[in-house]
Amino acid sequence: MSTPGTGHLLVVDDDDRIRTLLQRYLSAQGHTVLIAADAAHARKLADIYEFDLIVLDIMMPGEDGLSLTRALRAERSTPILLLTARGEARDRIDGLSAGADDYLAKPFEPEELALRIASILKRTRPSAPLDVLQFGEASWHMGRSELRRDGMLVRLTDAERRMMEVFAARPGDTFSREELARKLGVAADRSIDVQVTRLRRKLEDDAGEPVYLKTMRGQGYRLTPDLQNA
Repeated sequence: MSTPGTGHLLVVDDDDRIRTLLQRYLSAQGHTVLIAADAAHARKLADIYEFDLIVLDIMMPGEDGLSLTRALRAERSTPILLLTARGEARDRIDGLSAGADDYLAKPFEPEELALRIASILKRTRPSAPLDVLQFGEASWHMGRSELRRDGMLVRLTDAERRMMEVFAARPGDTFSREELARKLGVAADRSIDVQVTRLRRKLEDDAGEPVYLKTMRGQGYRLTPDLQNA
């Protein structure tokens, strides 16, 4: 789980040496760091996880960093810090215009990058403490409506997030399909069962044998965190 000042980062750079260096250095600073060598790999990771910040090289073969920045910004508000060997004013303007939050020209000192990351995280993350419900290796952060596994953010659909918010507001209570549908603003049909099944796959270690999000026969569904399972 991330502590204040640290985060779940994605580093995207086609240079093997730089990727390895940054992963090691930033991990030593307390961050959880995943790496990608190109835009295609970065897109796949961004579809699975939600990151606190993306460090993205501009000059990459295939789709470049500016194009990827525009695409990511159209879908999400994740902070983006661009890296490039080009330091001209026009390139900085293009990067910021594409939606980047900051810009760092190569070569750079890893310590400067770490300080810029810390500044962005401080600016973009809430400072208030979060209420957290624990589910084994998974945790639900109520203040941000975030699900994490092993400290890494799990990407939820809007429907899955709203369902978790409903369950987490009354942990241990049983919700009928009709009550869930009413709170979610959807029809009380089998789609509720489908959403519960999908949520289990992200929450439970074994969705086929759920420990936390259980079906209460003839009643509905119940979400019970670790403290109440003890």
